[in-house]
Amino acid sequence: MTEASRPPTAAEHAAAMVDYIQEGRRRADEIGNRGPVRFQSGTRLADDILDAYWRHGFYVFEGVIGQRELDELRTEMAHKLERAPIGRGAEVDAQGRPALGLEFRRPTFSFIKPLSDPVGGTNLVGGRHPAKMAEPQPGESAPEEVIHMAYGMCQTMQSGLRLYGHPQLLAIAENINGADFTPFNDAIFIKQPGLGGSVAWHQDGLTHWQSPHWNEGIHGFNFQVQLYPTTPGNCLWVMPGTHKLGKLDIKAMVAENGGCERLPGAVPLICEPGDVTMVNRQMLHCSFANTSPDLRISLTFGFHRRASVLGANGKLGANEEDVYDEQRIFDRSAVIAVAVDARRQHRPDEQPYVYQPFVGLEDDYRWCAETYENVIRDYNLKDLGI
Repeated sequence: MTEASRPPTAAEHAAAMVDYIQEGRRRADEIGNRGPVRFQSGTRLADDILDAYWRHGFYVFEGVIGQRELDELRTEMAHKLERAPIGRGAEVDAQGRPALGLEFRRPTFSFIKPLSDPVGGTNLVGGRHPAKMAEPQPGESAPEEVIHMAYGMCQTMQSGLRLYGHPQLLAIAENINGADFTPFNDAIFIKQPGLGGSVAWHQDGLTHWQSPHWNEGIHGFNFQVQLYPTTPGNCLWVMPGTHKLGKLDIKAMVAENGGCERLPGAVPLICEPGDVTMVNRQMLHCSFANTSPDLRISLTFGFHRRASVLGANGKLGANEEDVYDEQRIFDRSAVIAVAVDARRQHRPDEQPYVYQPFVGLEDDYRWCAETYENVIRDYNLKDLGI
């Protein structure tokens, strides 16, 4: 291997990011596009927030998750990671106990090599990550593999289920996708300091790019709830306005940039703990290998317009040939109804969100042991990916 072709060390990668980060910070400051959640009246989001989201394709809501809830989420997340398998395919955790997740039908954790790009330049995930990211060399003491993502927050963390019923976040979803909005899926991104892998540049949507009804919101959006500070070295980077441009030739964009992954014009979504980002799924976005000293844990969950999902062929789910009919949508949406009630029971002084598709059915979807078994367990087999 020649000097020019060898992968960069972690230190070299971090050094190469310095100027890019500085420029990204400057651009983020110019755009702004952040602030507390503000409603104009009732659950109607302030017009300037809606305008900013649709103009740029993202928004950073500051201070959404209070300290009490943040502590609950951090505690259960730490427990979840402690109970993770010791490696890919293992059935025990680091203390030799049966690992968390064996009782569910879909994997609860995914593993990758440190600082690697597991999907870039492959046909995985619908081939939507066509260009490979740099894969820095981790230090000699790095483990063979690290947890990259965790799944099923609603069935493994009661705080995660309650977060799914957060009244402000659900009201925002209603503003973007209508009162009959549907779920997408959820996943937790874990970027350990000096070890976390990258997610190559991509646009999320897979199904509707050629639709005669295509528009800038047809593939929905994702929230990311930040448990710890997100910094330019570990956070999500977005390309403002690209949600309006249709399907992009990402591979050509990287090639035109000299093969360098540091595409010009990107903005880092820097956050404090408890901040929540909202990103249009058609937005071009990525995250770089985490050669920074900062931990990132982002609880990610998204929502769709019902019209985008009904009758669509499934993508990104357990059964990608599924056609999403009314019953499938109802069954997956029931998780929201149970989450709303779980939060109501835990926070009786908070005004709960009213999810219109389940008005009049609330008593059938109370949070209890029975609804855990009938609605929540293995709910992610019914995710609605488009």
